[in-house]
Amino acid sequence: MFGFGILSGLLVLPLVGAAFILTLRGDKASVRSNARMAALITTIITFALALVAWNRFDTASPQFQLLESHGWLSETIRFKLGVDGFSMPFVLLTAFLMPFCILASWESIEHRMKEYMVAFLVLETLMIGVFVALDLVLFYIFFEAGLIPMFLIIGIWGGKRRIYASFKFFLYTLLGSVLMLLAIMAMYWSAGTTDITQLLAHRFGKDLQTWLWLAFFASFAVKMPMWPVHTWLPDAHVEAPTAGSVILAGILLKMGGYGFIRFSIPMFPEASAMFAPMVFALSVIAIIYTSLVALMQEDIKKLIAYSSVAHMGFVTMGLFTMTPQGIQGAMFQMVSHGLVSGALFLCVGVVYDRMHTREIKAYGGLTNRMPIYAVLFMVFTMANVGLPGTAGFVGEFLTLLGAFKANPWVAFFATFGVILSAAYALWLYRRVMFGELDKPELKGITDVSRREMVLLVPLAALTVYYGVRPGPILDAFAAPTDLLLKNYQAAVSAAKLAMLAAP
Repeated sequence: MFGFGILSGLLVLPLVGAAFILTLRGDKASVRSNARMAALITTIITFALALVAWNRFDTASPQFQLLESHGWLSETIRFKLGVDGFSMPFVLLTAFLMPFCILASWESIEHRMKEYMVAFLVLETLMIGVFVALDLVLFYIFFEAGLIPMFLIIGIWGGKRRIYASFKFFLYTLLGSVLMLLAIMAMYWSAGTTDITQLLAHRFGKDLQTWLWLAFFASFAVKMPMWPVHTWLPDAHVEAPTAGSVILAGILLKMGGYGFIRFSIPMFPEASAMFAPMVFALSVIAIIYTSLVALMQEDIKKLIAYSSVAHMGFVTMGLFTMTPQGIQGAMFQMVSHGLVSGALFLCVGVVYDRMHTREIKAYGGLTNRMPIYAVLFMVFTMANVGLPGTAGFVGEFLTLLGAFKANPWVAFFATFGVILSAAYALWLYRRVMFGELDKPELKGITDVSRREMVLLVPLAALTVYYGVRPGPILDAFAAPTDLLLKNYQAAVSAAKLAMLAAP
């Protein structure tokens, strides 16, 4: 049906909620309370609509579904929406995490609550828009516009160095995307359309593919982020409020991986094959180097931020193996990382709200006062390590399996990252949770509240559930992965035959 449908509703609902919050009037306490409640209700309704979309989605089909197409800038550039097996899980993940972000901000945000909630609801629309856009210009607008609310969230409600961190985040990601804009213009001149479904069927020349791939890579590598353009992420995570860190790690980083699987690999297959060794090298460096850096951190948030860079290294490695195991493992890794890293940042927020410090040395012996918190934190720590039976294991194992099929040496070196992740994660857990409770300021610390239980228990349950039963997520990725690899192998084979036939 080419009319207003579910996907339009997912984009409009958060904006309606934001507009309602802007109209709130009254004393400071009532506006604060009403803004929180309106944002929570809006995000819950949006998640319910995302579940309806998931229920109508056929995971066995590799084609785009729930299509909508509306006139926009011209007949060439249309407001076209749709989802396939690569994008639908991320729409669901985005809608799922947003109510948790609102709840995490319930008490920790002390000023300008109305503006804060509006920024988050606008950000939700823009993030969902990235995953449902089927026009290249529309995708670029959503992709770039998402920087603005996140810039404000870090810059207004962040920590002491929030201005520095917000500008660094904005400039790094914007600079990389300028090249993508030039590539989009070149693609339009070559193919005569910005429709993503048509561009997937268009074959670009080999030389043009090379330049287009590099331009898109500049944008997506910063967004992931890949080594060595990752330095904005630790600063952004440390200074962002808890909910900002959750959405930054849970969703915004995944846009880079989604860009690779939506554009770089299917549209530029020859260039992807040519640059795969470079991606492998950068991924392995990221996995090992950032894991070693994480071992040296004294700030809990910064340690988790560096671990995110290492885990994204597994994603890029898996995507460019061009194997079913590697690609599905990379996509699963992004979903599981969204749950696990988001939960870890929520765990940091729990103790930060009580002690107002993230220094590892400020803690110790918390199991004596916070036994429930210790169990929940342990579940997420084990998932971050990649323990079998947790969601973190499935993605890492499949990406390593795919890497071994593509290049055993890549898998060999990447495996050191698994060992190092166990080292820094267990070191953190031991320092914070075990030992004597000898610091006087910790002796009055309380265990998780009812609100914090509502935040952490569902995430812990899903972390274990998808570790035992990953099928529902992997099934969604299976059909589009098969189609992608079929088209990729056909394109690469045709290019090789053309080279042999050339005089």
